[in-house]
Amino acid sequence: MKLKELFVENRRKYLNLVRLRTGVKKENAKTCPVCQGECKLSVLEKNRYMCPDCGHLFPMPPRDRIRLICDANAFREIGKDLVSKDPLNFPEYAAKLSSLQAKTGSRDAMVTGVGLIRHMPAAIGVMDAGFMMGSMGTVVGEKISALTELAGKRGLPLILFTASGGARMQEGLFSLMQMAKTAAAVERFRQSGGLFISILTDPTCGGVSASFAFLGDIVLAEPEALICFAGPRVIEQTIGRKLPAGFQRAEFLQDHGMVDAIVSRRDQKALLGDLLRLHRQKGEKNLGGKGSGLRKSDKGKGTDKASH
Repeated sequence: MKLKELFVENRRKYLNLVRLRTGVKKENAKTCPVCQGECKLSVLEKNRYMCPDCGHLFPMPPRDRIRLICDANAFREIGKDLVSKDPLNFPEYAAKLSSLQAKTGSRDAMVTGVGLIRHMPAAIGVMDAGFMMGSMGTVVGEKISALTELAGKRGLPLILFTASGGARMQEGLFSLMQMAKTAAAVERFRQSGGLFISILTDPTCGGVSASFAFLGDIVLAEPEALICFAGPRVIEQTIGRKLPAGFQRAEFLQDHGMVDAIVSRRDQKALLGDLLRLHRQKGEKNLGGKGSGLRKSDKGKGTDKASH
């Protein structure tokens, strides 16, 4: 056993002993895959789902993500009742959907709506890696397309957080069609002058990375996020070669021009607010200071009450 592996194993045993002595139940904690530390769920929630010992980023539930970036009570969810009709009658798929809906409180792997980020309005979508690995089926594709069209009609910037293993195999060709559907919707939005900010989180893979995820005017990523089409193991088996260290991680993609910037969770709200404000100022200047394209219902106190 290598020295590093020995250290990790001893640390794991020590932290498990601490957990037992302090009475932290396994169901109330998560084990960090990097430092092997036991993180209480209550601590993770307060710490933006970051390991307090090493800073590793855990997957973040979509409504917690929305609370992190949006102003208080300034998000209104839309399309929350959309559900898959199991178009292929795939074995056990309906039962799995029902189980995950009860567990997560979401109807599918995407939460969309309109919200304020530092008082700047935007159409916001967040994928849920905890719901069938954030896979994109008909519901996710429809939510992204509908949100994009809404953003275009109301003159709102579009912000999408990706977290997905790719297309949803239980919906077959219907799932693959969402790649073209979402990419076309985003391209129409961009051609009409809309601002699309894409934030890639761990993981962003398969049909999501190959469709709308990289079409953003600005492409951001979280630290060390896995971003790829096929995973590194599949590529290594295909080409018969060892891949470079850090291959397909956010930092590697930034070094090779695929990602504009890597942004920590602590800084995301501030950066998005600044980007939206710059875009708003440029738009008002081009319009001679006339309006912002928002509906009256989106302005003023109490707009877009949070539904979570």
